[in-house]
Amino acid sequence: MAENGKNCDQRRVAMNKEQYNGNFTDPSSVNEKKRRDREERQNIVLWRQPLITLQYFSLEILVILKEWTSKLWHRQSIVVSFLLLLAVLIATYYVEGAHQQYVQRIEKQFLLYAYWIGLGILSSVGLGTGLHTFLLYLGPHIASVTLAAYECNSVNFPEPPYPDQIICPDEESIEGTISLWSIISKVRIEACMWGIGTAIGELPPYFMARAARLSGAEPDDEEYQEFEEMLEHAETAQDFASRAKLAVQNLVQKVGFFGILACASIPNPLFDLAGITCGHFLVPFWTFFGATLIGKAIIKMHIQKLFVIITFSKHIVEQMVAFIGAVPGIGPSLQKPFQEYLEAQRQKLHHRSEMGTPQGENWLSWMFEKLVVVMVCYFILSIINSMAQSYAKRIQQRLNSEEKTK
Repeated sequence: MAENGKNCDQRRVAMNKEQYNGNFTDPSSVNEKKRRDREERQNIVLWRQPLITLQYFSLEILVILKEWTSKLWHRQSIVVSFLLLLAVLIATYYVEGAHQQYVQRIEKQFLLYAYWIGLGILSSVGLGTGLHTFLLYLGPHIASVTLAAYECNSVNFPEPPYPDQIICPDEESIEGTISLWSIISKVRIEACMWGIGTAIGELPPYFMARAARLSGAEPDDEEYQEFEEMLEHAETAQDFASRAKLAVQNLVQKVGFFGILACASIPNPLFDLAGITCGHFLVPFWTFFGATLIGKAIIKMHIQKLFVIITFSKHIVEQMVAFIGAVPGIGPSLQKPFQEYLEAQRQKLHHRSEMGTPQGENWLSWMFEKLVVVMVCYFILSIINSMAQSYAKRIQQRLNSEEKTK
């Protein structure tokens, strides 16, 4: 199947290159035109053309809303069913009764799962530059639980306020009772939900490539176009990036389920290519999604979780702080804020944050909060730029189609 698909792809690419504007044209001129269009779109960013970028961004939102409204209008039965279900859920939520205790429990679990799944989707769905939610949210959460577990000698943190805030339980625990497995178990739900979200976020490239292959249409996606160019120049690829992409494509295409599983089980910035490859060669949905889910939500997630837990275990943290203090000249001044931060966290865990510690924010926590704000703002800006460039591409495609009809 894969071999026949590859031959068909090569013939289709050759035909597209030979025939342009109804006549046989030099393929290099077509590629040059695409390159100029791409460079023109890439200049549409907020810090270069703010007014045009905001205008195109607004118009792209209107176009998307119009498209979704049209799709929903043609699926009225689904919309009505969803609204009826929503009305039943709202009534169940607000009507008083003995069922409210179960409603509150379900609401708490649903919000927890939705929060971490949503962060996982944002990490991999490809909006703008992508939001690195593991570094900003899940990683710090696992690190906080790890530090608290060693300080409290327990993972039975009172709920509430956990997971919003971690404080030690009132009962005394024997020192040394904390194990690696107990910490892994404590953060398993959050980590697995985040992993499921990252697997869901990998579906758009798969569906886009699959729809393009089945319809024979050229999709409005630069990654897919790069994938086709890579297939065409596979034998002449020399640089490392191209060879790495080809290795991922060959692994997924030839090995199948276990190839997808291998790519999904390690931190892999090229995994979007695996989704495009699977969609392009019509790999069954459950083969792709099943391997991706197992790889990202179980294997890769446990690797990342173990790394964070081991890195922030008590003796490792103490060694790192001591190592910072041993740096000649600036060591003691760098070590002090880390010691103050760790001491402040210990006081909070033991309900003593209001006494015995100086008022005011530690500069480490202040810097991390500002880093999160900056990265989230940059993520939003990248989405605005990306949507503005999408609208610019619509304009270019319309102009090109008008030129062809002349």
